[in-house]
Amino acid sequence: MLPGGVFNTRYDSDLAILRTKTQWVLLAMGLILLFTAPLFADDYWLGLLIDLGIAIVAVLGLHILSGLCGLISMAQAAFVGVGAYTVAILTAQVGLNSWLCLPICALSAGLVGLVFGLPCFRLKGFYLVISTLAAHFVIIWCFEHFESVTGGFGGLHLDPLSLGPIDLRSRSAFYCLTMAVVVLATFLAKNIQRTPTGRAFVAIRDNELAAEVSGIPVFRYKMLAFFIGCLFAGVAGWLWAYYQRTVAPSHFQLIDSIWYMGMLIVGGWGTTTGVFFGAISLSFLDVLLKDRINPLLVRSLPPDWAGQISISTGLILFGSIIIAFMIFEPRGLYYRWEKLKAYYRLHPYSHVPVPVKEDEEKEGEMDDSLG
Repeated sequence: MLPGGVFNTRYDSDLAILRTKTQWVLLAMGLILLFTAPLFADDYWLGLLIDLGIAIVAVLGLHILSGLCGLISMAQAAFVGVGAYTVAILTAQVGLNSWLCLPICALSAGLVGLVFGLPCFRLKGFYLVISTLAAHFVIIWCFEHFESVTGGFGGLHLDPLSLGPIDLRSRSAFYCLTMAVVVLATFLAKNIQRTPTGRAFVAIRDNELAAEVSGIPVFRYKMLAFFIGCLFAGVAGWLWAYYQRTVAPSHFQLIDSIWYMGMLIVGGWGTTTGVFFGAISLSFLDVLLKDRINPLLVRSLPPDWAGQISISTGLILFGSIIIAFMIFEPRGLYYRWEKLKAYYRLHPYSHVPVPVKEDEEKEGEMDDSLG
């Protein structure tokens, strides 16, 4: 839907993501604000934004796998770990260039995703979720017990990242790198959704049998969805490894995969905009909980209770939010955003039902009775 007085005269204009000058101006202003944040934000907020950017890249991959193709995965954090361990092993033990490791990390995570995505040909729904859950524990077990390669429970350490003479050790420099990766990943995810491949994913998600009858090779596209989704996770793992400069099995917990799925649910299935809504809302709610609510609970409750309650408050709150969205708003925050845009574009007109005359109602009832 376009604002009043704006219309498209060409087919490619109708398919464009940004279709008005206002949208182009807002995009430019948003990018300028995004990349100038180090000028007015301190290291604490830059660190939070880096964590948020890495999470967005991982959830974009989950959006392609689960949001578009309908394949629920609970191992996204483990695939992020595959990317992180790949760069740690190749740089620390092989001496490969850090930037050359970036595509290798993406490919390694994608190939591991293909291996664990093979059961999707036979498994669906709850059983597929359990198989990906098993994949998470298998991958983490490999991180912990192949000590000669992965360093075991102690993990591996990385040297700081640099780009020629530019040192990316500082928070501000690494923040700009992370946001550049986020912008590129968003562009790729949005355009994958608009390709024939993306439409095939959506067809499989909506009705697998109808998609197969229509001539779509379901198994091939399912495997492609696993590969692309895990490819994004590998890029997120590369960023995570150089942000932390240490990689250990404890960094990639099952709870992280649950939060990734929660971000997708809260933001809205099947939309790249929903990924941002879900990731931003849950991340900053977590900041509010840690910085404001938990200290208040610690001060107001007895010492014996304060520690346990402050730890469990976040789990209870986020779990309740995810359940509430699944029950009352399954289409997520993106749906509310679309309704707000529709209201703005139609203003001052509103969605008022057209009154039906009494004679027309009687005619309609008569037609129903005759039918």
